[in-house]
Amino acid sequence: MFEGRIDIDRLVDLVREVCRIPSVLGEEGELARFLDSVMRDSGFERTTLQPVLPDRPNALGELDFGPGRRVVMTGHMDTKPVSHGWTQTTPYSGDVIDGAVYGHGIMDMKAALVCQIVAMEALRDSGVPLHGTVAMAAVSDHMGDQLGSIAYFDEYSADLCVLGELSDNEIFLGHRGRYYFDITVLGKSAHTCHKPLAVNANMLAAHAVLELDASQLLPDLDPSVVALFGPETYMSPGRIYGGLAPGGPSMIPDECVIRVDCRPQPGVTVEAVAAEIERCLAAATVRDSRFRAEVQLVDVKAGYLADPSSEVVTLMTQAVREVRGSEPKHFAAGWLGDTASFGAKVPTVIFGPGGEPVYCPDEHLSIDDLIEATRVYAHFAAISLGG
Repeated sequence: MFEGRIDIDRLVDLVREVCRIPSVLGEEGELARFLDSVMRDSGFERTTLQPVLPDRPNALGELDFGPGRRVVMTGHMDTKPVSHGWTQTTPYSGDVIDGAVYGHGIMDMKAALVCQIVAMEALRDSGVPLHGTVAMAAVSDHMGDQLGSIAYFDEYSADLCVLGELSDNEIFLGHRGRYYFDITVLGKSAHTCHKPLAVNANMLAAHAVLELDASQLLPDLDPSVVALFGPETYMSPGRIYGGLAPGGPSMIPDECVIRVDCRPQPGVTVEAVAAEIERCLAAATVRDSRFRAEVQLVDVKAGYLADPSSEVVTLMTQAVREVRGSEPKHFAAGWLGDTASFGAKVPTVIFGPGGEPVYCPDEHLSIDDLIEATRVYAHFAAISLGG
């Protein structure tokens, strides 16, 4: 079977290599070229660097097993900036310590990209009769506007998809969405020496911040959604912009912008969140009658939830059962996945090595988890293509 074809030494070496390549959002080019060379050298078909943004392409490759359906394995290459406080090793070392590989971004989600590629190689080398295509799409800009996933699924079709986001090697049915609202609080400017003439927008904004932070939106949701995600739609005043920049002239500001970061469960509408924001702003007006504000919706990323009885979930459940020898449970995530942009097009299940907390000092993954994830990916692709 294909499990005997999984090259564990190659798996670990490639994970260590990707950990040594910085790919913070905006700097995905070097990692994309590396993954492209790995797939080309391995004999993948239709390998290409798909343009997305300048020097930030997607890295694509496929294995063709004849007529049949198309299964896509995907994940993002970009990471957040490096965290301070590393002590065991350095963020880009790729060192192996006590049976684990250390590296910034290894969980989110450099390791999963390698596991998917090595699983595809094992599947090809096994000789198991299959029908269809397995495609690999390592995408850029996940932590931006998800333009990499959008570009890929605009150009390429898929019948089934596995997103390799960190799920602790458990099956995730979906994730919360993300709505951004900008609240512009309006005051009246004046020189600081003329403070009685001014209405400080920063001070007014503080009333809104307190009300927004105290918000507890509990929308009416299906009990199955509540069981997966919890009852509350989380909302936070995440960023505040007010006054003039340091180092220049100063005055009492007449404008302060609050960026409200909302993480809704699947099924929570933009209108429901907007109504809660308006309620909070009305409460701010009660605090200070001079409060005035304008609200603008600036970004919408939908939540995602796969049907537990859908084929893609059933096949992944079977794959995990075969590898682990026990019946897997289904979970959901609080973070935002690229399925926000393509999940409505392609039946997708989420499975990948690594789990919370992420982007902490000394981020690492055990080699055992890497092997298990690779085995599951290979099983899933095999049974999806009739193996």
